[in-house]
Amino acid sequence: MDIYVIIMAGGVGSRFWPRSREKKPKQLIKIFGDNTMIQDTFNRLEGLVDNDKVFIVTNKVQKLKLKEQLSQIPEENIIDEPFGKNTAACIGLASIIIKKKNPNAITLVLPADHYIRDKEKFQETIMQGAAYADKSGGLVTIGITPTRPETGYGYIQYDEDFVDENIHKVQTFAEKPNLSTAKRFVQSGDFLWNSGMFIWKVDSILREIKEIMPDLSHGLDEISEKIDTIDYDKTLTNVYGQLKSISIDYGIMEKSKKVFLTKGEFDWSDVGSWETVYDLSEKDENGNAKVGDVYTTNSYNSYVVSHNKFTALVGVENLIVINTKDSLLVCSRDHAQDVKLVVDYLRMNNMNELT
Repeated sequence: MDIYVIIMAGGVGSRFWPRSREKKPKQLIKIFGDNTMIQDTFNRLEGLVDNDKVFIVTNKVQKLKLKEQLSQIPEENIIDEPFGKNTAACIGLASIIIKKKNPNAITLVLPADHYIRDKEKFQETIMQGAAYADKSGGLVTIGITPTRPETGYGYIQYDEDFVDENIHKVQTFAEKPNLSTAKRFVQSGDFLWNSGMFIWKVDSILREIKEIMPDLSHGLDEISEKIDTIDYDKTLTNVYGQLKSISIDYGIMEKSKKVFLTKGEFDWSDVGSWETVYDLSEKDENGNAKVGDVYTTNSYNSYVVSHNKFTALVGVENLIVINTKDSLLVCSRDHAQDVKLVVDYLRMNNMNELT
């Protein structure tokens, strides 16, 4: 098997404001340890694929930082989209570029910002999924066994009977549920978290796009004809501007009849908000997770980051406090998902220097 990797890294990470900014979003900052999130994603692939088979899809604003952080990857493997058009177009574009290099490639699609502890189990899962994708021509996704009724993740219902080693047929996809529905999913035992990671032959995904999303397929064909020519950039911009913005989940996975699932038996999080970071962080005896020059007294269960100045918490609890050189966020942990509203406000008021 010849495995290639597509890492999707074009997001802004607005729920991670004020540390995450358009020019340096969450996948390009250090949240856990000494590496950025995309460096951790790349390092997780060591021994699984060669560096020249790793492709990253991003935008022009972030491309330079990506080149700096992942100098091991050939520069031509960093693909910049002229416009953000969600994951169906992103994956389609990378797929036609990889197909030009190797029509028999199997592609592993990964978001840039996942937190995964067990590299060995992760790679075992990938190899199982890739083997089945190779022989079946199916689309394989990775499901994670829920540890709680989480409302921030999508879910996948699967058939418990095996079609191959650790491979199941997918029955349905479910969008992010409310709490009562999430509890029902977890109690049923036949729903897994949707990790947003996929494995398939490059021909298989392009075949499904042609059948289910013919408009996208037509656009990709136009772009493919111009790869490695002087007309590529112009064609890419013209065609991409007309593409529908839709996720691969909604556009393809929920409609295809050839979707399978392999269980990922490793600790996983998609790190969707500061609340998730708090959950994953080491805490003191009062439940506080602190990064930087921070003092707390009579304060509990809070996440505090202060790299550029001294920050003190006195007599408070359940807060997220992110103190940067030009902005301060104070947020109840219960409202961590609403941080993106701050970014919306800043953009509406033309305060783009803070976004």
